[in-house]
Amino acid sequence: MPKMKSHSACKKRFKKLAGGKIKRSKAYKRHHAWAKSRKQINQLGVTAYFNATDTKRLEKLLPY
Repeated sequence: MPKMKSHSACKKRFKKLAGGKIKRSKAYKRHHAWAKSRKQINQLGVTAYFNATDTKRLEKLLPY
């Protein structure tokens, strides 16, 4: 059986960690910073992780 291909968009956006979690960044941080509070911008910079349900779906997109 041939090797599975990784999903290219997911390779660019997400990173698999050794413990099995998948790391992601939060949206809405890049543009219109003047309309957001300093607290909101700081909170958007914190690393986020997928929950268990989404992690199972992403395992198929990122097999390696």
